[in-house]
Amino acid sequence: MLTNRFSLIFSPLLRRLLKMTEPVSWVALQDKATAIQNTIVEVQKELDVVTQTYNDAFCDHLRDENRRLKEMIENARMKLIIAEKKNGVPQIAVPKRNVACSNETQKVEEKKDKGDVPKKEKKAPKETKPKLPVAPELPVDVGRLDLRIAKIEDVQKHPDADTLYVLKINCGEDKPRTVCSGLVEQIPKEDLENRFVVLLCNLKPQKMRGITSEAMVMCACSSDAVEVLMPPENSQIGDLVYCEGYERNPDAVMNPKKKIFEAVAPDLRTNDKLEACYKGVVFNVPGKGNIVAKTLKNVPVK
Repeated sequence: MLTNRFSLIFSPLLRRLLKMTEPVSWVALQDKATAIQNTIVEVQKELDVVTQTYNDAFCDHLRDENRRLKEMIENARMKLIIAEKKNGVPQIAVPKRNVACSNETQKVEEKKDKGDVPKKEKKAPKETKPKLPVAPELPVDVGRLDLRIAKIEDVQKHPDADTLYVLKINCGEDKPRTVCSGLVEQIPKEDLENRFVVLLCNLKPQKMRGITSEAMVMCACSSDAVEVLMPPENSQIGDLVYCEGYERNPDAVMNPKKKIFEAVAPDLRTNDKLEACYKGVVFNVPGKGNIVAKTLKNVPVK
C-alpha cells in the first residue's frame, strides 16, 4: 500500500522532470534573445536622439526668451533714464563690460546647455585680470551745478553772527533746507521773506558759526551792491534751471576737493540785459523765462 501511495505522488513529478530533459532548440532561444537585445539597443539610441533634440529645442527656446527679456529690460531702462533726466535726476556713467569676457562666458553657458562641457582639469596659474575701464569724468561746466527755483519761507538773524541770516528755503523737497546767507548788510529782512530765489543745492553742507548751511542763494554782486537773482514770474518751487548747450547732469554733492564750483564761478555773470549767464549763455526755466538781476549789469554771479 505504501509503495502504491508513493508511486501515485511521485509519478507526475517524474513525468515533468523527464519532459524538461527533452532536447530544446537553444540556438533558436539565443537568436531570439539577441534580436530582443538589438531591438532594445536601437530603441535606446532613438530615445537618446529624441531626448537630445528636445533638449536642444528647449535651450533654443530659453535663449530666445532670454533675448526678448533683455530687449524689454533695455527698453524699460532707456525710458527710465529719459524720465529721470526730465526730472533732474543725475545719471552716473557705468563702466562698459569686457566684451571678450562676456562672449567667452556665453559660449561656456551654451556648451553647458548642450552637455558639451569637458571635465574639470587642473587649474592653470592665475593670470592677471585686465583692469576695467574707469568711468570717464564728466566735463567741469555749469551742467554739474544743481540750480533750482526755491522760496524763502522764514528769515531769522543768526544768533552768533551779526552779518548772517538763517533762512528756511523750500526747494521742492520733503522739508525746507537751512541756509546761512551773508546778506544782512545788503538786503533787509522783509525783502527776503516769501521771496522766490535761485538756489544752488549740491554744495557740500558746512557749519557756519554752529549752524549747518545746506545750499546757497545765487546773487548778482558788484563792489558796492548785492541783488538776489529773480526767477521768471510764473516759476514754481522745485523748477529746474537750465543753460542751453550744457547738459544738466549735476553731482549729488560736489566734491570740495575737485573744486567744481570754483572752476565754474568765473564764467557766471550777468549780461547787459540783466540776464544771468554762463559763458554768455542765459540761464532759463524752460517754457517760463530767463533768470535776471534787478539792476546790476555785467557783474559776477555767486
